[in-house]
Amino acid sequence: MAERCSIHVHTEHDIVRARQVGRHIAKQMGFGTIVQSRITTAISELARNIFLYAGTGTITIEQIRQGKKIGLRVIAEDEGPGIPDIRKAMEDGYSTSGGLGAGLPGVKRLMDYFLIDSVPHRGTKVTVVKWRD
Repeated sequence: MAERCSIHVHTEHDIVRARQVGRHIAKQMGFGTIVQSRITTAISELARNIFLYAGTGTITIEQIRQGKKIGLRVIAEDEGPGIPDIRKAMEDGYSTSGGLGAGLPGVKRLMDYFLIDSVPHRGTKVTVVKWRD
């Protein structure tokens, strides 16, 4: 239960790789196909945000345990410009890239735990967890 993988994100190919690694670990952990898709969608959104807004960063995917619960934690970290207004970024429909604006609010809905920490000019760290039933 010590599987952990970090993917350095700086190209679109790295986004695909992060998704693939996340799906593989989720499958190995016994998550069903629908939940695997939710996890990979969340990873894709987080990795894409790193690519679009920070240019480079890291996605770390790891198995965790809390008492008898087993989960998959994803940490997306970058040293980019940060998010000036987290509350606004968490509003459905808000987008600075011209996208659909489903990004961070969508990730929050897909996962069981969501925490975001962002400091202007220092970067952003998003931590999400999906617990296995």
